[in-house]
Amino acid sequence: MKLDVIKLDGGAAGEVELTDEIFDLEPRADILHRVVRWQRNKAQAGTHKVKTRSEVSYSTKKIYRQKGTGGARHGSRKAPIFRKGGIYKGPTPRSHAHDLPKKVRQLGLKLALSAKAKAGSLVIIENADADGKTKTLASQVKNLGWKRALVIDGAEVNENFARAAANIDGLDVLPSV
Repeated sequence: MKLDVIKLDGGAAGEVELTDEIFDLEPRADILHRVVRWQRNKAQAGTHKVKTRSEVSYSTKKIYRQKGTGGARHGSRKAPIFRKGGIYKGPTPRSHAHDLPKKVRQLGLKLALSAKAKAGSLVIIENADADGKTKTLASQVKNLGWKRALVIDGAEVNENFARAAANIDGLDVLPSV
């Protein structure tokens, strides 16, 4: 599969041959679903918390005598049945992350890249260089017509390009490793 290479100013810079092992796979929704769920669950904060009956601030005094009232037997107002009482089996802080085999993660990335290549939304730029100014890079991105883009650079991201892209909404820069 051949793909055109462009420059950041919009000009053509040649073409590159993409390997079929990565960019010519049939889409599999089940693998992509598993990878997306793994990413989203790993990113979830898990800071939800409610107070149990041992944590609410209330009296522990028996609310009325055991017998003779005609009502049910109750001890503390902290019980979940009462207003302002503790919550029974509510959420507690925990990690929502789960394991996903490394080969499934790699396959998911390959499937996503091949789907983008088939859809024609994969763009290869010649080099990710900038002068460190956000204004110039923002105008180049706007001229290319990109609303949201992920730029994957080599093993190390160009420092000036990363600095210029840091404040542009919808533009993310990552290293390839």
